[in-house]
Amino acid sequence: MSRWGKRKDKEDFASDGDSDGRGAPAKKNSRKGSDDSDEIVACDLSKSRKVKVRNWQGKIVVDIREFYYKDGKELPGKKGISLSMDQWKVLRDHVDEIDNAVAENT
Repeated sequence: MSRWGKRKDKEDFASDGDSDGRGAPAKKNSRKGSDDSDEIVACDLSKSRKVKVRNWQGKIVVDIREFYYKDGKELPGKKGISLSMDQWKVLRDHVDEIDNAVAENT
């Protein structure tokens, strides 16, 4: 092990954050040329969880995430996942199978 300790894999970051959904992102990234007009709220899952379609680094993603408010602005939290269009299409194509599995386990 290096002197810096254990390194986290990229996949570990999808579920990081505190459980109350108000955790701020660990790093503040500058948002050059980005504004909220790039985002479409597709669905409010709950008070703090939303599904948004947005342009991120030049790619369209489906963002399923918890959001929090700071200084009157809604900001994305750490808890969530951004699906590429390929990943979204795979998930969408398997909705019936997922529904059946949920029905079997409830």
